[in-house]
Amino acid sequence: MAKKKSIRVDFVKSCITYNKLNTIAKIAISGIENICKRLNLGSIYDVINGRFTIPSKRPSGKKSSSKRVVKCDTVFVAYRFCGHPTEEQASDLNQNVGASRFMWNRMLSDYKLMWKMYGISIPMTPADYKDVSGLEWLNDRDSLALANVQLNLEKARSDYFAGERGAPKRKKKHQCKDSYTTNRVGKNIRIEDGGLRLPKINGLIELSMHRPIKPDGTLKSVTVTHEPDGKWYFSILIEYPAEEVELSDGLQKFFASGDTNMISGIGLDMSVPFLYIDSLGNKPSYELNGKEIKFIKQYRKLEKRIAKEQRRRSHMVKNSNNYNKQSEKIARLHAKAKHRREDFLHQIAVRLVRTYDVIATEDLDIAAMKKALSLGKSVSDVGWGRFITIMEELCLKYGKILVRVSRWYPSSKTCHHCGYKNDDLQLSDRIYVCPVCGNIMPRDKNAAINVLEEGLRILKENIFRPSVEGYSKPALITMIPRA
Repeated sequence: MAKKKSIRVDFVKSCITYNKLNTIAKIAISGIENICKRLNLGSIYDVINGRFTIPSKRPSGKKSSSKRVVKCDTVFVAYRFCGHPTEEQASDLNQNVGASRFMWNRMLSDYKLMWKMYGISIPMTPADYKDVSGLEWLNDRDSLALANVQLNLEKARSDYFAGERGAPKRKKKHQCKDSYTTNRVGKNIRIEDGGLRLPKINGLIELSMHRPIKPDGTLKSVTVTHEPDGKWYFSILIEYPAEEVELSDGLQKFFASGDTNMISGIGLDMSVPFLYIDSLGNKPSYELNGKEIKFIKQYRKLEKRIAKEQRRRSHMVKNSNNYNKQSEKIARLHAKAKHRREDFLHQIAVRLVRTYDVIATEDLDIAAMKKALSLGKSVSDVGWGRFITIMEELCLKYGKILVRVSRWYPSSKTCHHCGYKNDDLQLSDRIYVCPVCGNIMPRDKNAAINVLEEGLRILKENIFRPSVEGYSKPALITMIPRA
């Protein structure tokens, strides 16, 4: 890569210093010639000589973002299955992943070069690179996967120039997520006999379909992911017609009367040791086959085994066969912790949403908690942010409401009995003792009750009873904004 960079720099310097444009015209920057032809430019030197005007508006009809347009009459559902490709299929999948990574890095470097040297960004597509000498192998890869790379890069650059995110970075092998996304065009993607057929992949890829796919949907795209533990996962995105979700009976009675007593609600106070403590004082657990499953920090449980395997790897030669095998073994331990955590969060979330009409939670800044309180591993191992995301999706499915209480609401310092705010309460005080009314109870339970009461107050302020006769059901609300 260093040699290519020096060639480009020498080329630009010679263009500016000696002005030997006709002589050096044969040494064009890779990929730029095709772009100039598409823009009706004689050569790249039309840009240098100032005979090129930047278009004021992007050509209409071209999609400039990979962000999916959400329609009000449709809903997208992703089915994620573990796949078992053959060695030949795995090789082709890895080549598609590598081609996508290469296209991202190449287009990003060319954009940076054009912006640095000429102060412009000429729109590029993967097709502009397929005729470049040495890049003919791109024709054998999935063209739709490369097109998605272009859309993702354009979205990343537009977010960067808008100040929403940082600058897009290069993707390095073994240090970035190995995945690519391909779209369905015609019948290039099909699900047949429990297998998946993808473009540029020979034969059916065997899938472990642990749940049936709901019929009457339109397959839109497939995201292929190669996990560090060596397993392949295929996320199949299917579009369905939107169905009207019935609100729960308690919410319908609340909307009709405005009485919060008609609602079955629960408040959750985030707890680092136990995920949460609810307003009844319970910790998360559920029964399965007559056995009680309690919350466990999965990474902490496997931390010693992971450290032991990492010590073994430290004595091996880097990038050797034994080193790579040991790295895959460590990755399997991390994957085990991840999957166990994800399963527990789903199990608890679905039970909460099915049981209660309204769930009130704290709107916490998890990233700040990891930094400020020196609880990075523990907070990450709890998975609170993922837990909230799962509950939001389930509330939309079951017709329930999730209310997020402001992070600045003093739920821990306020007595739910009399409303007194104890500013002297310390983090080490696990029992709340009210100096006014004498209320004594566990600190987390008191906070969870306050979260529930504040959530119901927010709910009443944001939803009003219809003033006309004849109750018409309001639109489903899955999340009430911060107060």
